[in-house]
Amino acid sequence: MPEVRPLILMPSYNTGRILRETVAGALTAGCPLWVVIDGSTDGSRELLADFEKGNEGFRLLVLTKNSGKGAAVLHGLREAVRGGFTHVLTMDADGQHPASHIPEFLRLSAAHPEAAVFGKPLFDDSAPAIRVNGRKVSNFWANLETLWWGIGDSLFGMRLYPAARLLAVMKLTPFARRFDFEPEVAVIMGWLGTPVINLPTPVRYPSTDEGGVSQFRYLRDNILLTWMHVRLFFVFLLLLPYLLLRGRNPLRNIQPGTA
Repeated sequence: MPEVRPLILMPSYNTGRILRETVAGALTAGCPLWVVIDGSTDGSRELLADFEKGNEGFRLLVLTKNSGKGAAVLHGLREAVRGGFTHVLTMDADGQHPASHIPEFLRLSAAHPEAAVFGKPLFDDSAPAIRVNGRKVSNFWANLETLWWGIGDSLFGMRLYPAARLLAVMKLTPFARRFDFEPEVAVIMGWLGTPVINLPTPVRYPSTDEGGVSQFRYLRDNILLTWMHVRLFFVFLLLLPYLLLRGRNPLRNIQPGTA
């Protein structure tokens, strides 16, 4: 089996003081970690400067202009592929994703290097109801557009991708550069037959007192998602004969705790 070289890739835009806590937690996993500062104006680069000292696997990539989450991931992804990394684990910088689950993502990827491992969120009481219920619409369309290939959640950002496959997907679309990154990538990976394993993953929404921030804008981002699903649905109709003839996701029945 080829060597698996994973990298944690963390895009960040004006995340504030919680960024430092999130990075410190992720570094405990012992996996190389790159943070892509996506045009932040809140001093994020200076906040993390000392992590570059004494952390051989840590790297800061800085974009001078805010380009969007997907664009930030793509920037880091290109560098990662050039650096010989085979897989990238994306996670948010705002404290929502648990560093304690990084080892399980890495374990599943090592066992199934051909697969994408998608976090499937387990919400607690901190989750806004509008966010929990609203994502059900995107999940329905993403599953319809892939004939229920096995996308447990279309919007959750903690995922481990085969790096070359993700780069190929990003080259196939001029979109997926902002908030539409996760759902569009998930759908296209389903079309390409990428095996998907869904890993139940706790998620929390830190309070303002804890430094929690959100870049989600209800009207703007829902318009973006609606436009995305309209585009993808028409492509889905063109692909429908192929998708009907294709087999099912070969790893859809994998139980993450025992894989």
